[in-house]
Amino acid sequence: MASNQTTCIKRVGGKEICDTCNGLLTKYGKSSANKTRYRCKNCGKTRVESYTYEAYQSGTNQKIITYTKEGLGIRSTARILKISTSTLLSRIILIAKSIGQPAIPKGKVFQVDEMRTYITEKSKLTWIVYALEQETKSVVSFNVGRRTNKTLKKVITSLELSDAKRIVTDKLKHYRYLIPKEIHSTKHRGINHIERKNLSIRTHLKRLNRKTICFSRSLVVLNAVLRIYFWG
Repeated sequence: MASNQTTCIKRVGGKEICDTCNGLLTKYGKSSANKTRYRCKNCGKTRVESYTYEAYQSGTNQKIITYTKEGLGIRSTARILKISTSTLLSRIILIAKSIGQPAIPKGKVFQVDEMRTYITEKSKLTWIVYALEQETKSVVSFNVGRRTNKTLKKVITSLELSDAKRIVTDKLKHYRYLIPKEIHSTKHRGINHIERKNLSIRTHLKRLNRKTICFSRSLVVLNAVLRIYFWG
């Protein structure tokens, strides 16, 4: 059976070139699977021309992002990609770290709301607090933690730094102490867009479904999955 080729090595004029920095690759011994290894003279990274283990195939990271955003659970994704759940969890965290938070537009109207979930067991309640830009309906900031001023403040502060024109919330009392009165609004149906977004998130992510056997076992993984879902 022919092995799948990765994009780690490309050939130009009969020479092996690093796809990361376009440096020249030279042979660098053998891998544990007895495959020829190459090392870049410029960046020093090593790689082989083809990998046996599915986790190292080209495009795996993009597939993980796609499956995560489409609502597949950890075990479902691992089965489809034919990799271990441990490898998948590590890769999800690694991918999330490489995804930066987008710039928050200035002078816009934002809606802020919280979603309740739990980690490991239902007694360990956790809230997902996030902000939605009203015009584009895109998530611009989020935080995960207990339903306290500290958790809420991180999101509110990011909006204030972007010179928010107005911040619309529900009537949770915490917001009265965190948001200046001149830009705070709690009008009827003011957060209808973010309430609809809550439904979409719960529908797309199994770990947030209301009636499911799937749930988060780690705060780190929950944060990583949300970062991929919102900004991946």
